[in-house]
Amino acid sequence: MKALPEAYQSYLAKLSPAEADALRPVFMESVAEGDHGVLVRGAGSQHVQAVVDERVPFGQIHEGYIWD
Repeated sequence: MKALPEAYQSYLAKLSPAEADALRPVFMESVAEGDHGVLVRGAGSQHVQAVVDERVPFGQIHEGYIWD
């Protein structure tokens, strides 16, 4: 298994354990594919969603709604 990039580790470390556990699989998917970063929508609310997004460079995280 490949290690998570430092940016991913730092981001997850700032979350509650439950939030980190919920989002970690998406970060791991990003690393496994090695092509794209992670888009986190709804950060700071009860309805957080993370997805691997082709518009985010690998190893980076973008919070909010993606630009057009």
